[in-house]
Amino acid sequence: MGQDSFTPQKRSSTGGGLPTTNNAAAGGGRSRVLAGMPRGRQIHKTFNNIKITILCGFVTILVLRGTIGVGNLGSSEADAVNQNLIEETSRILAEIRSDSDPTDPDEPPETEINPNTTYTLGPKISDWDQQRKVWLSENPEFPNFVNGKARILLVTGSPPNPCDNAIGDHYLLKAIKNKIDYCRLHGVEIVYNMAHLDKELAGYWAKLPLIRRLMLSHPEVEWIWWMDSDAFFTDMVFEIPLSKYDKYNLVVHGYPDLMFEQKSWIALNTGSFLFRNCQWSLDLLDAWAPMGPKGSIREEAGKVLTANLKGRPAFEADDQSALIYLLLSQKEMWMDKVFLENQYYLHGYWAGLVDRYEEMMEKYHPGLGDERWPFVTHFVGCKPCGSYGDYPVERCLRSMQRAFNFADNQVLKLYGFRHRGLLGPNIKRIRNETVTPLETVDELDIRRSTHEKTETRS
Repeated sequence: MGQDSFTPQKRSSTGGGLPTTNNAAAGGGRSRVLAGMPRGRQIHKTFNNIKITILCGFVTILVLRGTIGVGNLGSSEADAVNQNLIEETSRILAEIRSDSDPTDPDEPPETEINPNTTYTLGPKISDWDQQRKVWLSENPEFPNFVNGKARILLVTGSPPNPCDNAIGDHYLLKAIKNKIDYCRLHGVEIVYNMAHLDKELAGYWAKLPLIRRLMLSHPEVEWIWWMDSDAFFTDMVFEIPLSKYDKYNLVVHGYPDLMFEQKSWIALNTGSFLFRNCQWSLDLLDAWAPMGPKGSIREEAGKVLTANLKGRPAFEADDQSALIYLLLSQKEMWMDKVFLENQYYLHGYWAGLVDRYEEMMEKYHPGLGDERWPFVTHFVGCKPCGSYGDYPVERCLRSMQRAFNFADNQVLKLYGFRHRGLLGPNIKRIRNETVTPLETVDELDIRRSTHEKTETRS
C-alpha cells in the first residue's frame, strides 16, 4: 500500500552501518553511539549511572557490615537483613532503569523529537476507504465479511522483556489462553504482539502504532479489537452485537454523563475497544498520537490533561485521558461516530465482580454480558507483570485465578469437566460419555447460536 518506504521523523538517516573494525566491535561502536546521542539523553544516562554506582556502594557497605558482625544481630537475622537489602536494591535499580531502553551498540543513534513539529505515526493517508475498496474487489478470497459476519481481529500484547517474576509470566499465559479460547469459539482472529513498533510510544501508548499498522496490513479486517493483556473474557458465550454499530467507527466502554457533564478522566476505558478499519479511524489515530511521545512532550501533555479532566492526578499523558480530552475538545469532529457502550461489560472493573462469581453461577447464566455475567473482567491497577501496582499482589493474583477458572469452566463444560473450585487448577468430571456424544455437542457447544440460547433461558 505504499507504506514500506516511510521513515519516521525521529529516526536519524545516518550512521546505519555495522561496525567494520575490531576496535568498533570491541567497544568503539558504543562510543560513537554515545557521542551521537542527544546531550539531554547523555546527561540523563550519566545521572542514572551515578545513582546506581552510589547505591551499589552504599549497599555493599551495609552488607559487609552485617556480614562481619557489627551490631548485635545473629547470623540468621543478619542474613535476612542482607536478603532484604539485596531485594530492595534490585527493586530500586529496576525503577531507575525502567524509564529507558538499553542502548544497542550496533543501532544507529536516535535524534530527539523537535517539540515544535507535530509528531506523526506515519505518512498522511487521505484515501484509505477507496484504496481498501479496490483491494477487496481485487482479492475476493479475502472478504471483510464471512458468513454475514464482519471479520474481527483481536489485538493484545505484552512488553518484550520477561516479567519481574515468573508468576507474572504465568498469568500472562493464562490471559492469552483465555483470549485464544474465546476467539476460537467465535471465529475471531487474534494477534499477540511483543514488539515496540515505535520506541517513542512505549507503555500504554504502544497500542496506537500497532493498530494503525494492522489496519494497513490487513485490509480484509473490518474491525480491530484492542484488549489489554490484563483483561479476561468471563462470558465465553456473549458476542458483541456488531449490527448495533453500523453507523459508528469506535466502540468503547463509557458513560455520557461522566464524559460530557463531569469531564471525568475515567469517563471511558481504553482497555478494550473496537476500531473500524476506515479513513475516519486513521484520522483519529493521527489526532490522538501527538500527545504520546515519551519525554517532555508526554510530560507537558500530562499537565494539560490534568488541568482539563476532573479527578486526574498529576502524571504524564496516558492514552485514555488523551482520547477523552480529544473527544471533548473536538466533539463536533468525532463524537458522531463514537459509541459509548455501557449496556454490557466491554470493560468490567474487576474489584466489584470477582467476589460475586459464585452468586452469578447460582442465579444467572453465560450470554448476558452485563453485571449478571460480565463479558470482560479487566484487572485495572494490578500489573501482574511489573513490580508496582495499586493493589496487593496476592489479592490481584487470587482474583485473576478466580476469573480464569470462572471463564474456563464454560469452555470445559463442552468436554464434560469443570474446575473443583475457582482458586485451584484441579478439575473434575461432571458428565459421563454416552453412546450419542453429538447430542451433547448440539446442546452445549458455544459456537452454536448464542442468541437463541439466551432467549430460551431468559
